[in-house]
Amino acid sequence: MFISRLTLYKMFYPYPKNVSLEMEQERILRELGEAVINFDDDLARRLAREVIDLGIDPVEALEEGLAKALREVGDRFGSGEAFITELIAAAQAMEAGAEILNEEIARRGATRKSIGRFLIGTVEGDIHSIGKNIVTTMLRASGFEVVDLGVDVPTGVFVEKVREFKPDILGLSALMTTTMTKQREVIEALRESGLRQGVKVVVGGAPVTEEWVKEIGADACGLDAGIAVQVALSLIGREPNA
Repeated sequence: MFISRLTLYKMFYPYPKNVSLEMEQERILRELGEAVINFDDDLARRLAREVIDLGIDPVEALEEGLAKALREVGDRFGSGEAFITELIAAAQAMEAGAEILNEEIARRGATRKSIGRFLIGTVEGDIHSIGKNIVTTMLRASGFEVVDLGVDVPTGVFVEKVREFKPDILGLSALMTTTMTKQREVIEALRESGLRQGVKVVVGGAPVTEEWVKEIGADACGLDAGIAVQVALSLIGREPNA
């Protein structure tokens, strides 16, 4: 007979009479959010392990605890109430807990409900990753399935992966004026391969402007991580901040 870890835990460590499982779950979800907001990687990991030990749904812990808090920090950054360093630290705390929860989700054979697939990478010749990584984490927090190709990605690989993964959106990051021309090259290669009509293209990076978007035939640009997420939501017909 199968006995869940939660049942075993309650047998050996019964809750006080005034503490219910629901209250304990609410506490953990709240503290997961506080770990992200307070940039506490270690606390996020500890609470994620507690989620597993108590048999709490790891998908709910990820979405209602970690991801929800990161979205709040992202909103504060977008309104000028938080610095980029705070957004980076919050994203790192979320990833610390999410790594443990995602392993448990995979072990259970469960899945998170995805609102869309986003393929992202830094173009060839460019090895900058911080901005891309923040966007990736925030997209996941917003419900996207994200395939991260990494940095210094050749144009041909972008084309190959668009064909393989069939993403709703392709994100092309370039942090230097010398590499941003690769964004144009990827879009042209997609067009030549007959794939351009099937995917929205968002470009990002310090040198990117709205004028550049129009010049190269992209669909939109993400001037910062918060805007990138809002743009992605809009492109798939979702209300930003919904």
